[in-house]
Amino acid sequence: MTILGRAVAAAVATAAALAVAVPAHADPDIDFADQLHGYGIYGARDYNAWLGKITCKRLERGVDPDAYASVAFVSRNLPRGTTQEQAAQFLGAAVTAYCPDLAGALQN
Repeated sequence: MTILGRAVAAAVATAAALAVAVPAHADPDIDFADQLHGYGIYGARDYNAWLGKITCKRLERGVDPDAYASVAFVSRNLPRGTTQEQAAQFLGAAVTAYCPDLAGALQN
């Protein structure tokens, strides 16, 4: 498994564990932003939520056929200086927050 593959797998596993451990709020966008901050990913909450939801739609529609393509998309849309690991963590958090039914797609 490549370094990126391990990073994606670790991000998905961590995001899933945090989703169970973190109490739910009325606004999933706030929970998502809080999780991103834990990874050192900052920025406008509305933009990050939009990007997370678009990432889910791309996975759902097959625009991004696998986690590698999704991480590449996320990387292009996060601020310069964001690491591949952070992009993978963003992806895992987005799937957990907005499309948990697609978690299996990340393992392909």
